[in-house]
Amino acid sequence: MTLRSLTLSTAVALLVPLSFATTSLAQDMAKPTTEMQAVLDKLAALDAKPFSTLSVPEARSQATPADAARAIQWDKRLSTNPEAQVTTRDIAIPSKAGGLAARVYIPGGKGPFPVVVYYHGGGWVVADINVYDGAPRALALGANAIVVSVEYRHAPEHKFPAAHEDAWTAYQWIVENIHELNGNADKIAVAGESAGGNLAANVALMAKSMKTKQPVHQLLVYPVAGNDMNTPSYTENANAKPLGKADMEWFVKNAFASMDETSDERLNLVGRTDLAGVAPATLIMAQIDPLRSEGEAYAAKLKDAGVKVETKTYPGVTHEFFGMAKVVPEAKQAMDMAIADLTAAFAK
Repeated sequence: MTLRSLTLSTAVALLVPLSFATTSLAQDMAKPTTEMQAVLDKLAALDAKPFSTLSVPEARSQATPADAARAIQWDKRLSTNPEAQVTTRDIAIPSKAGGLAARVYIPGGKGPFPVVVYYHGGGWVVADINVYDGAPRALALGANAIVVSVEYRHAPEHKFPAAHEDAWTAYQWIVENIHELNGNADKIAVAGESAGGNLAANVALMAKSMKTKQPVHQLLVYPVAGNDMNTPSYTENANAKPLGKADMEWFVKNAFASMDETSDERLNLVGRTDLAGVAPATLIMAQIDPLRSEGEAYAAKLKDAGVKVETKTYPGVTHEFFGMAKVVPEAKQAMDMAIADLTAAFAK
């Protein structure tokens, strides 16, 4: 499958609402599992609206899929243990733009522990380390690793490439200083979801090109990996919730100064030709997700470049499912896969 660079017609489409033709094509979207649908129903009950219909302040303040999953967990009286027993510590990572907030998740035991540098999702516009708590907490417990969940500057106040610059700054600082938090920088991995998956991938590629300490593994969960909004998964899931095509257009409009910037190799990972030698990767995708095709294409490109890749697309689940292991079985399976791959990488 070949993903095209953003054409003029696609760029224009980014500025206007979805057409009726696009809407009619969404009839091929897969049906969510019972558990995934329960999360979507709860999210609707919390009055969450499509990002594309909101202002940035409204989008930042409304209920999130993580809120919906936690609400179901509460309704079912499901225990927050053992993940709740992971210790956390908030720190600030120095940068030229000011301190970057970060949350350090620390498992039980003596250490020194392997390290995961984690970047949250949110299209570089919404969400933060508080919203994305489930995944780093579960990774710390399951992989017996310190997880540093990194905040970064958000658009539209700080447009591309501010978040990418912050992601790299944070990684460098963690490599040099994590020993003070009982971490082992010789066993360091990067991880991220959605926009954060793109940041993690870019950090791995930057470490390779800069000939500095490379991560031993990269965990990329439905990463933003291309700029083509006419892929099969964009067509199938144009009206998907919680993320559809119009929502991605909204994120792009807010995160980039111009549409031309979406051809930058830091966004259009599938167009890169320098993937050989980057860290081994685990890629996890969701079937009901506009980003599925580009994630699958990036996994294939990595394999073609000789990179060891483990990948799986989970059926019947949507974007944002990964941190919902307590209430969505496929999320638990995906988390188990991620933990097994990280654990194996740390054992080498």
